[in-house]
Amino acid sequence: MSKRSSAKYKLDRRMGENIWGRPKSPVNKREYGPGQHGQRRKSKLSDFGIQLRAKQKLKGYYGDVTEKQFRKVYEEAVRMKGDTSQNLIGLLEQRLDMVVYRAKWAPTIFAARQIVNHGHIEVNGEKCNIASRRVKPGDVLSLRKKAQEMALVLEAQGLSEREVPEYVSVDGDGKATYVRVPTLDEVPYAVRMEPNLVVEFYSR
Repeated sequence: MSKRSSAKYKLDRRMGENIWGRPKSPVNKREYGPGQHGQRRKSKLSDFGIQLRAKQKLKGYYGDVTEKQFRKVYEEAVRMKGDTSQNLIGLLEQRLDMVVYRAKWAPTIFAARQIVNHGHIEVNGEKCNIASRRVKPGDVLSLRKKAQEMALVLEAQGLSEREVPEYVSVDGDGKATYVRVPTLDEVPYAVRMEPNLVVEFYSR
């Protein structure tokens, strides 16, 4: 498990966007960046800067996965048939921690990763504590009995700011089925993501 080295809401302020769409995000009150120089006038970004920003935003959204992990996913997306940017999103949405988040079993992607790492999730009846595990269409995820009563899980299920997307089917009894790999326009991002710029960044 990789440890997050910075506060998650600093990413929101650095990007100037509420990337997870959460009511608590400080961007809702302060649109400038964090730190003592955060209120300086923003300079125009170069093409490289725009691509880097798109990569940081997408990587941060998925729980700030390590650069090594993220690049590995990109390289796999390149090897697959079809559009690389669509493949990249599809692979990221197949992560076990992300499916747990999409099923509304955790209030944040960071909490979803913690739930998985602590062994509260079963995939097809087998306990799994690897957050980056690839979930396949048809796989059934189960919340273990103890987890179904956790305050974190109950809080997530009551959140009004996001809905369960169509590519994840939740039966309300602690089970969820990963129906299919989504396309970019199906993924319920709170802000605009530009995986095409991420592909440009890595293919320079």
